[in-house]
Amino acid sequence: MSRVGRMPIKIPKGVQVKVDGSTVTVKGPKGELTQSFNPNIKVAIEDSTISVSRPDNKAYDALHGLTRALINNMVTGVTEGFRRNLEIEGVGYRAEVQGKNLVLSLGFSHPVPFEAPPGVSFAVDKSLRALTVEGVDRELVGRTAARIRAIRPPEPYKGKGIHYQGERVRRKAGKAGKVGAK
Repeated sequence: MSRVGRMPIKIPKGVQVKVDGSTVTVKGPKGELTQSFNPNIKVAIEDSTISVSRPDNKAYDALHGLTRALINNMVTGVTEGFRRNLEIEGVGYRAEVQGKNLVLSLGFSHPVPFEAPPGVSFAVDKSLRALTVEGVDRELVGRTAARIRAIRPPEPYKGKGIHYQGERVRRKAGKAGKVGAK
């Protein structure tokens, strides 16, 4: 039995959870999320907790924990939200927010516009080198951050590009003549 799947999910104040068959809707102060799950996995609301159960079959072990984790992410998303921090490194590399969209200057011959998907917002700090992607849907925030990073991933020689905050970029030595070998 899944250890993750057995843990109950506490419903915070101000959050409404509605279960309609295999569809779960969570509504909170930051927004509303709806997702459908496998109909064999049962989701029940008892007192101010959500519990997830499965049939006694080994095939549903992974779905049990997955369903519980996804519902927990939905509850966390509508109460606190999710964010991914990105850093931009390189001479002349910067980001700006214009309206809801992001405009990146990353060493190309033109600025790169990036349109914000619905439910995602961008924030850039004063240095124009730190970027935050925020939203209520964890998967959408992560996918959006990955798409931004893919525009100019960090290169291994000088480390220029976009990387996640705290990400360690593997560096290569470069040409042997630059290192000091004769």
